[in-house]
Amino acid sequence: MRFRAKVVDIGCIEQFTRVVSTIAKMTPLCVLRLTVNRMYFILNDKVAKGGIWCELTASNFFDEYRMEGLSEEANEIYLEITPDDIVRAMKTAQNAKSIKVKLTKKFSPCLTFDIELPSRTGHSRNVVHDVPVNVIPKSIWNEYSEPTVPDFDVSICMPPLKSLRNVVERMKNLGSYLELSANQNGEMRLRVETEQVTVSTHFKDLEIPEWVNEGSETQTQGRQPDEMVGARVDIRRFLQFLAGQQLNPPKIICNIVDNRLIHFFLLQEDISMQYSMPIVQQ
Repeated sequence: MRFRAKVVDIGCIEQFTRVVSTIAKMTPLCVLRLTVNRMYFILNDKVAKGGIWCELTASNFFDEYRMEGLSEEANEIYLEITPDDIVRAMKTAQNAKSIKVKLTKKFSPCLTFDIELPSRTGHSRNVVHDVPVNVIPKSIWNEYSEPTVPDFDVSICMPPLKSLRNVVERMKNLGSYLELSANQNGEMRLRVETEQVTVSTHFKDLEIPEWVNEGSETQTQGRQPDEMVGARVDIRRFLQFLAGQQLNPPKIICNIVDNRLIHFFLLQEDISMQYSMPIVQQ
């Protein structure tokens, strides 16, 4: 197996750092899947309570990208990584002239980041970080397949993240759990209910997305457009998701399966990310 990539553009370096930082905020451990032209960050929801699927097109980030997988028939590489280790490596690359990333074998398999820094003397300075990884055997690759868009009861575009964060920050002092609900009239409600108090915040006139994916369906038959559908989540886990969004995507779609699932779909020009929020049963 071989992997080697190089990035020169400072904007691409910053964007890639934001992607990995966002992943690191949501999970301490995930799988990096490398294919011929794409890179994926995956958290299997069977391993942890919640799931992540982040897909990047390599040509949008890297000037050079070469990968040779396990074999011609299985031309992919799966690596278990700690995203925060990559974030620490990338912090030294804020003003880098270039970054080379390659899969190496040292004391253990590593992703080696060779960062070329500018120098006032005219001589290049290089900082090298070896990030340990675990190679995932082919026998369990199928556990990290792309998730399907769930058959949802309600699909709605989220309000601006800054507004949501401000509300949830205040609600976390009132209780441990939050109910997120919405309807097909473009209304969303956040509610915290305890024995002493019930507090709710309402958002109106939100966009209802149009799904063209043949694999996605709604279950709105028999439901009135103003009927609220929701699920209960850990309020700190929800705030962690909101606070971790350093990508500032122009649109986040929230799909809700009544009392069973909340699924977020982040849309950006060069990034696709899905996140399934763990549900707390009442």
